Amino acid sequence: MQQTPPRQLRIVHCFRSPVGGIFRHVRDLTEAQVAAGHQVGIICDSTTGGEHEERLFEAIRPMLALGIRRTSMQRHIGPGDIAAGWRTYKIIKELRPDVLHGHGAKGGAYARAFGSLLRVSRYCVARLYSPHGGTLHYDERTMTGKLFFGLERLMERFTDHLLFVSDYERRTFIRKVGEPRVPNSLVYNGLRDAEFEPVAAQPDAADFLYIGMMRDLKGPDMFIDAVKAARQELDKDVTAVMVGDGEDLPRYHAQVERLELDGKIRFLAPMPARQAFALARFVVVPSRAEAMPYIVLETLAAAKPIVATAVGGIPEILGARSPALVNPDAGEISLKMIEAFRSPAAYAAAMPDTAELKARFGVDVMAREVEKAYFSALPKKRA
Repeated sequence: MQQTPPRQLRIVHCFRSPVGGIFRHVRDLTEAQVAAGHQVGIICDSTTGGEHEERLFEAIRPMLALGIRRTSMQRHIGPGDIAAGWRTYKIIKELRPDVLHGHGAKGGAYARAFGSLLRVSRYCVARLYSPHGGTLHYDERTMTGKLFFGLERLMERFTDHLLFVSDYERRTFIRKVGEPRVPNSLVYNGLRDAEFEPVAAQPDAADFLYIGMMRDLKGPDMFIDAVKAARQELDKDVTAVMVGDGEDLPRYHAQVERLELDGKIRFLAPMPARQAFALARFVVVPSRAEAMPYIVLETLAAAKPIVATAVGGIPEILGARSPALVNPDAGEISLKMIEAFRSPAAYAAAMPDTAELKARFGVDVMAREVEKAYFSALPKKRA
């Protein structure tokens, strides 16, 4: 029997881009929080995403008592933030949340700044921030990095609780920003029970799959180079599928054409991960930087063998000594792809145990720990 929460909360999630891991994280939290009896709403950018993301919005829209509010938010800091910020503040003020949870750099800045403005107006709201990598990917030695990390330190004054999705993210925050001066928690991303079911490859499946955002940070260019190198080394008709969209997609099309891989690497529009998993025998995650990528969790939960770069929180999922880990280098990625291609059964046997993954990375665990942080962050007279 479902327990009634200590009190019903009005929760608003604020983030910029409704694509990738942040959007997945917010959707999972939203569903769990609604099931727990809370009223939930979403505020995000209106210019990002395509048909796939619109379908995802439509799937969750009926359950959101506080609705989905979309307004233009630019990616980088600029004059446009003044108008975007004012629009976002008016939406937040109208929704009157008990909890304002910012995700990513832009969402975190808006949630904490505007939550603090509500506090000035004597309205009590808990201000939480999940970096999801965000500004933590910047080099602390550059002027840009120093600026952003200085702003992060300043924004801590307007933060009631920090939520990290990996120990790597927490350690990076400490190294680049400083030891947190506010309460903080490590809460891993979580998957639903149904996602821990195997996905078999189709009879005509390709050999390797890349699925994710089409931007250099995620390494699509290294994936293409690795496929080319694997084909040359194996002297076989190695094939691949790339699923996703993004501003750099035309450049990857040109790279495939330049390397004479037309017909050997297919590009497909964004689709659910488990649908994409059936398109190939192995999954490759060639990221240059990550926090705690859902795609690695989803791949392993679906019992798909993976090649992944040892960046961010990925080793926390696979294990620091996993043979599936490589450096973010096209040559190393290619060698690991060749190993998997030549000995598929032995390679698959080296993947983590599914039952252990489920115990650590279940959505119920994630939702419970996040809710605990919410109640601890509420101003005392509201808690």
